[in-house]
Order: sequence, then structure tokens, then C-alpha cells
Amino acid sequence: MDYIDYYKILGISKNASNDEIKKAYRKLARKHHPDLNPNNPEAATLFQQINEANEVLSDPEKRKKYDKYGKDWKHADQFEQAKRQQKNTGNYANAGSARNGGNPFQGNDSYYSYGGSDDGDFSDFFSSMFGGQRTGNSNQTKFKGQDIRANLQVNLSEAYTTHKQTFSINGKNIRITIPGGIDNGQEIRLAGYGSPGANGGPAGDLYITFEIVNNTAYIRKGNDLYINMPLNLYKAILGGDEMISTLSGNIKLKIAPETQNNTKVRLKGKGFPLYKKTDAFGDLYITWQIQIPTKLTAKEKELFEQLSKER
Repeated sequence: MDYIDYYKILGISKNASNDEIKKAYRKLARKHHPDLNPNNPEAATLFQQINEANEVLSDPEKRKKYDKYGKDWKHADQFEQAKRQQKNTGNYANAGSARNGGNPFQGNDSYYSYGGSDDGDFSDFFSSMFGGQRTGNSNQTKFKGQDIRANLQVNLSEAYTTHKQTFSINGKNIRITIPGGIDNGQEIRLAGYGSPGANGGPAGDLYITFEIVNNTAYIRKGNDLYINMPLNLYKAILGGDEMISTLSGNIKLKIAPETQNNTKVRLKGKGFPLYKKTDAFGDLYITWQIQIPTKLTAKEKELFEQLSKER
């Protein structure tokens, strides 16, 4: 596998903070998302690399391994384990020579820090250590593929119902069912949809983080919805019926006479669905904003004056 400089992919320095990594990732992911670059294989490849870079650099442990072992960072644990085993047994015959004929396990570990300019040393070492013939037992070590992380934007109106969406990862179209009630920042795992494994190992997993975009007039708090709605003065005073539009359809509400401004009404079970729970919903809260009429006619002003005298 060719070395990919994840810092260069995200356009950040090697001492970048977590916030800088997150900011760079979000900017680039939006710019190069396959949905915005259809039929563009270069954009799809770059988008994959951006996700890989973020997946590694945003995780302190993975970042530490990457900084030390470069493209072989995924095998760092196996390398360290083999290193300990070789030290315990004192047998270095099969390890080969790391650099300049020296013992690959001898000396300071920082000697093996990987800078990205050298493709051979660790690749050859891992091949001989894990991928080649072994004394008394000919086999290969299988490695799970790298996990991939991606963000998926979903409108609030779409998140209200269970629906299917198709998106592209690694040049493959993936169709998933998104349960109604999915929350902002919620993450799901798709096993086996990550990068291919090595030596016949299983593929990694795909982790999708949902970004819920509010394209409605409602405010969502947990599974409850809130909205301010206008109510004309006459209906507020005299009462009557008011038709309102909700995410589940239109509802006719009975307005009580002499309804006051900022009166809050609770509609039980008319809020957002509970994630993966059948027929379970939060509540809808409506706050009435009474509208004062403007541009009154002379007759209307006269009537209001009469009402004022009556009061």
C-alpha cells in the first residue's frame, strides 16, 4: 500500500490540534462529497482519503501509531507484540535486519519513527514478520481492514419517517434504511463496509454519523417539537377552529374563547418518533402568537372604540 500523508490530505501541520483536524475535515468533506461531485472518480477517491485521514488523526492512539509507523500503523500492535516475544526468546533470526544490518528490536524505539519518505523498511519487515514463511509453520497473519467514518446529512422532515437513502463510499453505492427518530450526532455501524482486509482478513467497518438539518419551522428538543404559531385577534377572542400543519399531516384544533397571547397547547403524541420504537412519539407544543390587526378602516376603528367604552 502506498504511503498517504494524512496531514497533507487535510492541509494541516503535524502538530495540529483536534479542533483544527475537525475543522479541516468538515470543510473538505463537504467540498468533495460524492453527492456534490457525481461521476467524478477523483473526487470519490479524495473523499475516501479525507475520511481515512480524519479517522486516524482524530483518534489519539491511532494518530500516535501513524506518526511512528506511517502506512504500517495498522500493524503496530502486532509489531510491538512480536518485538516483545523476540526479546523474551532472544531469537532474532527470522526478524531480518531493519536498517544498516542492525538488530530491528535493538536500541531506542524512536529510531523507527516513520517520516513518510521511505517505503521499504517497515513494509519488508512486516512482510517477513507476518506475511511470509515461519519456522515450523507456514501461514499468513490476517489483518482486519481499516474502519471508515463518514457523515451523512438528513433533513429533519426526512428523519421523521423511516426511509432509505443511497450514498457512495469507496466507489460503491450503499443503500441503507434510516429509522425514523434518528438524532443529530447519532452514529451507526455497518459491519464489513470499510476498507478491505489484508491476507484474506475481514473488511473493516463503516461508521456513519448523522447530521440532522432542520428544514422546518419546528424546534426539536429530544423527541418533543416546539413551534410558535400566529392566531388572529378575532379567533382568539371569540374562539373557533384552526387548521395547522404538522410533520404527520394537517390537524384541526379547537381554539378556546378568550385565548391569551403566548398560550401554550400540548398535543400528546404529535411530536417526533422515538428511535426504533413502534408507534411511540414525543409531544408537540404550540405557542399561540396573537396577531393585532393593522390598517384598520374607519368603521373598524369606530367599532373598537365602542368596545373600549363597553369595557
